[in-house]
Amino acid sequence: MPLPTISTPTYELTLPSSNRKIKYRPFLVKEEKILILAMESQDSKQIARAVKDVITKCILSKGIKVEKLATFDIEYLFLNIRGKSVGEQIEVMVTCPDDNKTQVPMSINVDTIKVQKDENHSPDIVLDDVYTLRMKYPSLTEFIKNNFGALEDMNVDDTFELIASCIDQVYSEEESWASEECTKKELITFIESLNSSQFKKVEKFFETMPKLSHTVTVTNPNTQVESDIKIEGLQNFFG
Repeated sequence: MPLPTISTPTYELTLPSSNRKIKYRPFLVKEEKILILAMESQDSKQIARAVKDVITKCILSKGIKVEKLATFDIEYLFLNIRGKSVGEQIEVMVTCPDDNKTQVPMSINVDTIKVQKDENHSPDIVLDDVYTLRMKYPSLTEFIKNNFGALEDMNVDDTFELIASCIDQVYSEEESWASEECTKKELITFIESLNSSQFKKVEKFFETMPKLSHTVTVTNPNTQVESDIKIEGLQNFFG
């Protein structure tokens, strides 16, 4: 007689970038094993493939392409999938800011961690009186780089490649140039041709980009000083 098949619960969340509701399920043990083996390999391509495959399998709604999702969508998805898989309480160590050395353990419920949006954030960057640069969000590759430490620290060339990969289009009132019609070299050359003021606007796009965020209140046991600490980014919740 074959062993019974255990049913897997289904959950629903709303993607922060599009407000689209999707259904998902927790990791299965075999999928968590795939992730662990990939991370132990420290091979960025293997990690990217494992994360993409596992998240894709856990998403039950049709028409969702993980590689096309914004970084913060993937982080939010991964956070919730992991929470439903291994427990919705996350244990983190926070450093008290009043002495910058005392560490205090904190327990955070996954449901309280949200993607925070900056009201001044915009994908459209006005470069001058004629041209506007429209940006798109980093995707799966950057999620891997930021959260699994599989790739080396970014250097200047990596930074320019990231910015170039996030260009959606350049447009004026009369013309537009889609990034799909340009080579990577052409996009990087375009970024390098910006002046400092224009480049700072591009940097602001990344600085104000939506991100996972949660504020905790911690009391230093040595000084009794109470402080609010903002935890941002998936890697800091699981670091």
